[in-house]
Amino acid sequence: MVFQYRLLLLTAALAFANAAPADPAPFDLAGPNLDLTVTRGGKTLPISEVPNLAAGDRLWIKADLPSTQSAHYLMVLAVLRGSTNPPPIDWFYSCETWKGKCAQDGLDVTVPQDAQQMLVFLAPQTSGDFKTLVNAVRARPGVFVRTSQDLNQATLDRSRLESYLSAIRSLNDADPTKLQEAAPLLARSLAVKVDEKCLDRVAQLQAPCLMQGQAALILDDGHSTSIVEALTSGPAGDLAMQASSTPQLGYGYYGPYVASVMDIARILDSFRTAQYQYIPALSAQHGNQLALTLNAPPSFQDPKSVLVAALPAVERAQPPPLHAVNPKEALCARKTDLVVPVEGAPLVFSTDYAHEVALSVSAKDHKTIDLPAKADPAQGGFVVDTSALNGTHLDDNIQGALHGYWGFEKYDGPSFHLVNPRAQAWELAPSDQGALIVGREDIVHLRAGSVACIERVVMKDAAGKELKAAWKGINPNEVEVRLPLQAASPGALTLAVTQYGASEPQSLELRAFSEAGHIDLFSIHAEDTQGILKGTRLDEVAGLVINGIDFAPAKLSRSQSGDELSLVAKDAQAVTALKQGDTTARITLQDGRAIDLQTFVNAPRPSAALIGRSVQPSASTSESNILLSDQNELPQDAKLTFSVRAKLPTVFGHDEAIEVATADEAFSTVLTLGNGAITLENSNVAVAKLSPLKAFGSSAFGPLRFRVVANGVMGDWQTLATLVRLPVLKELKCPATTDLPCKLFGSDLFLVDSVSNEAQFSHPVQVPDGFTGYSLSVPHPTDGQLFVKLRDDPSAIHSVALSTQELSSALESGHVAVRRAAATGVAAPAPAADAKPPTAETPAVPSASPIAPAAQPQPPQP
Repeated sequence: MVFQYRLLLLTAALAFANAAPADPAPFDLAGPNLDLTVTRGGKTLPISEVPNLAAGDRLWIKADLPSTQSAHYLMVLAVLRGSTNPPPIDWFYSCETWKGKCAQDGLDVTVPQDAQQMLVFLAPQTSGDFKTLVNAVRARPGVFVRTSQDLNQATLDRSRLESYLSAIRSLNDADPTKLQEAAPLLARSLAVKVDEKCLDRVAQLQAPCLMQGQAALILDDGHSTSIVEALTSGPAGDLAMQASSTPQLGYGYYGPYVASVMDIARILDSFRTAQYQYIPALSAQHGNQLALTLNAPPSFQDPKSVLVAALPAVERAQPPPLHAVNPKEALCARKTDLVVPVEGAPLVFSTDYAHEVALSVSAKDHKTIDLPAKADPAQGGFVVDTSALNGTHLDDNIQGALHGYWGFEKYDGPSFHLVNPRAQAWELAPSDQGALIVGREDIVHLRAGSVACIERVVMKDAAGKELKAAWKGINPNEVEVRLPLQAASPGALTLAVTQYGASEPQSLELRAFSEAGHIDLFSIHAEDTQGILKGTRLDEVAGLVINGIDFAPAKLSRSQSGDELSLVAKDAQAVTALKQGDTTARITLQDGRAIDLQTFVNAPRPSAALIGRSVQPSASTSESNILLSDQNELPQDAKLTFSVRAKLPTVFGHDEAIEVATADEAFSTVLTLGNGAITLENSNVAVAKLSPLKAFGSSAFGPLRFRVVANGVMGDWQTLATLVRLPVLKELKCPATTDLPCKLFGSDLFLVDSVSNEAQFSHPVQVPDGFTGYSLSVPHPTDGQLFVKLRDDPSAIHSVALSTQELSSALESGHVAVRRAAATGVAAPAPAADAKPPTAETPAVPSASPIAPAAQPQPPQP
């Protein structure tokens, strides 16, 4: 109900926020100080160590005003007994702070039975001032109960905020680089919200960033709320709601802190009269002193300002719900300034309510030793002074517990597992074997029975030079060590680990290496004879073993994204033992290091065997007048039909495909059941059809390969055919004299590599690159035979199916072709040597100059 009421009150206050002309000033004006002690059962404590009052407590309070104080303040201590029960008149105690015994000795008050709250009023001296205050409180006790509650809540919240800001300032002044580590601990200890983006800034800018937005730093804290919460429901709640809703009140009196103070500022403003106005005062506790701060300057003219401050509530003690951050963590009993991490009670860190705290441990002789402990939010726990353990014999494992006082009450806190340092074997984590790389800071992990008592770790290089290594525990038996190897040389290293309380360090021998390649993954399919290793610096790989099968490095390729190394099985028959599933590949480097790589062997690649193929030539194929001698050659404009038999899997799935591509994979096409390029003869035989010109265009040529693709997994490439583009050879015209060259007329002659009059190509005529003519000078056919090699496959020799015509009889047809070219804009063959010179209407068409054999005369230019 209390939370619901406070939520409703805050909602109502927000409704008036927009109407407020401006936010009032925050609480940053220094007010008067009050000296205050509390005595209970013969023991006296300063007010800073008293979280709650109890009936029978004896309070001593005195206004600490300067000797030059000119305005006279009447101090009134009011004791309340609930929101619906006005206090009797004799529960109001007054003190004239400027004269008399009270001014010198202060005011002694015993907390009466049934008391619940206590307020201190400081009112400027007027006639009837005491009576006015008494009547105001007795007339509306619920409002002042609420005032006490909210002021106490604000005081506790402010203590957390001030502790946080003070710690940030101190760390920033001493060493800003420590803020990165301390800020999260402060946030955990004090329950404040830290903007983690601030820690990404440079060290000098972190502190200002961490102190921004103070109004939003404080988080809800159930412990402080339980200490001050007293008002629940009923008429007082209604009264407080009415007071907080008065139209003249604006929201925002206490922007840097909590909404409760905003509420009380508005409540007190509802008491404003022509004679008095009430100003809330927040108290900061320091020893015997309450230092009051105000959010408005007090007035000594009508309406005069009455300062209102709250004392701790009269209630039973609320021990802090403190607990260990990690109950299983082992802490070193010999560590100087040992920190026991705790959380759950921010007031332990921001106030002195917890005092005389110690960590008790037992020695081997069962004697209990109390070690002084002090809360430090920047370190996230209690800092324990372990100097009393010097010379004391302890067991290897010890139990320690915090205890002390919470106000006047004894307090037993959480317990902790402590260890005593001992000689133990240190070893490198298996994953870090061979992982030390020179030229950079490197990280290794050391393991032992317990790492809690490490004091320092020092690295010695081969030359004996010592360098301090940073470290942190990550497990009870494991520590992460950062080794400064930036300037180190490959070779032997020594780590010296010193523990608290130990006389000599313990050593561990290591070895550092030069930069090795980074291994990303090894990709291989079951029963493959070749796999691909990806990473960097793969030229240092000497070999790989997977499932007992040795792979040797083959081709290495590099790109901006890294290296790819092909590894080939030394025994091709052994790969039958390579099955699908998870396994470990061991990679051996040339310097002897071995790296284990978790690898998944993929499912076997799909495969199929070529059964047969046939070529259906087009009309233009026969018009080329070239008789192909190699059955593997596929004319570009022909149609290829081929059949394959499924091997793995043994049947074709409906989602399987056949990919056909050139050797460099610059041109490729996918044949599927869906696009009609594949027809299943049965479940394990497929017939595929390919039209190269349609699939690849006019620029594809050379060897064609095919592979089966199933579920995104690609099979191995297999040879299918050699794609060739055919020129069209139209006429062969030769003079009667065999010593003179012939003229070969046609189109796309650049597709011819060379021409010869003998199958051995002893003296071929080479066609130059980029030839654009329509005729070639070629040797006179021998026995009527002429042979050509195609540019797309120069390894094959093909015969020309053209009969020889007399050159003289073709002269007129050449002129006719030239005239036709002029009319159509299409270039024609150049006229013979005895033709008329070209004119503007019949332009000449140049052709390349073939290289004639040495034994023959140089052929004329076409």
